[in-house]
Amino acid sequence: MRLHERVQEVVDAYLEAVDHEAPGLVEGLYLTGSTALGEFRPFTSDVDFLAVTSNHPDATALAALSRAHRRLRNRCSRPFFDGRYVTWDDLTRDPQQAGPGPCSYEGRFRARGGGDCDPVAWHTIARHGIRCRGPEPADLRIWTDPAALASWTLNNFDSYWRPLLRRARRFPDPWSITAFTSYGAVWVVLGVCRLHYTLATGKIGSKEEAGDYGMRTFPERWHLALRESLRIRRADRARPDVASAFSEMIDDLRIREAADGGSLYSTPVARRRDVLAFADMVITDAKSQHSHA
Repeated sequence: MRLHERVQEVVDAYLEAVDHEAPGLVEGLYLTGSTALGEFRPFTSDVDFLAVTSNHPDATALAALSRAHRRLRNRCSRPFFDGRYVTWDDLTRDPQQAGPGPCSYEGRFRARGGGDCDPVAWHTIARHGIRCRGPEPADLRIWTDPAALASWTLNNFDSYWRPLLRRARRFPDPWSITAFTSYGAVWVVLGVCRLHYTLATGKIGSKEEAGDYGMRTFPERWHLALRESLRIRRADRARPDVASAFSEMIDDLRIREAADGGSLYSTPVARRRDVLAFADMVITDAKSQHSHA
């Protein structure tokens, strides 16, 4: 698979930096997320990775990784290069046994206490992972368990999505503002769709694949929210930063025909209402269908 030029640039810069700071430490590097799923968007996607070492990095190695990520950030500030450091042994076990560990989040290295692993990452590597260094994914002894993936997916509705929806309805929580933005619409609508898709099919889907699945699966009442979220995602404009959110909200406040590139909704308020109601519906439907499966 040929990588997008921006992804290739980030990967090359990272490998150069980490090999300079810690020669031989990173034995495997695999891309996950939107890149692996064939849906990288150069202005709004991150480059998600899983880096593999033979042993858990000690203090010297952690300091070297911190320097490597700082070098990378100075050379390629966007897209973010985000992911986890794990060992080959970690890949053979339930990822939730790995616990928190070294990671990069929003382009900044964290030595301890972040980047929990989950079955989605393991399943993505096993089925779609892009090798940048190390054995091919098909040759890895990587743990996959459909039942554990389904269990984690159901739990994610309660551990992440329901609290987020409560925050989105509670002013002045930051998510109550984010829910008005184009980024918020995409994150919520396509995010819950991806989980529903995984429960229904056992597969890991991209945001757009999940949106198309939602159009086929859910009643017409919800198609406007789905079409709007797919429109925004494919336009590759809505990022979570403040400047982007402000620009998108101003743009959405202009009443324009959809054919002219405007929102399918007349106001951000109407869109927010549908986005939150859609998420509630998807979670309720998924729980009712799969909780006792």
